[in-house]
Amino acid sequence: MHEFFAMGGYAAYVWPAYTVFFIVLAWDWIAPAFRRRQLLNELRGRLAREQLRRARTAPTQDSREGASA
Repeated sequence: MHEFFAMGGYAAYVWPAYTVFFIVLAWDWIAPAFRRRQLLNELRGRLAREQLRRARTAPTQDSREGASA
């Protein structure tokens, strides 16, 4: 078993390479979820700002009645 982990004297190169590989693999699996959450929060904020902007600029019932009289 020790020979397997020693990798024929190349363990100092092999095991860090495996570690980096698995870290990158895990990040590739997790990153889309983080990006999706970030995009959804950004879109919710944009929609909320757009609704506020439309509510402020929409003419009210009273102002339309006063303009026609």
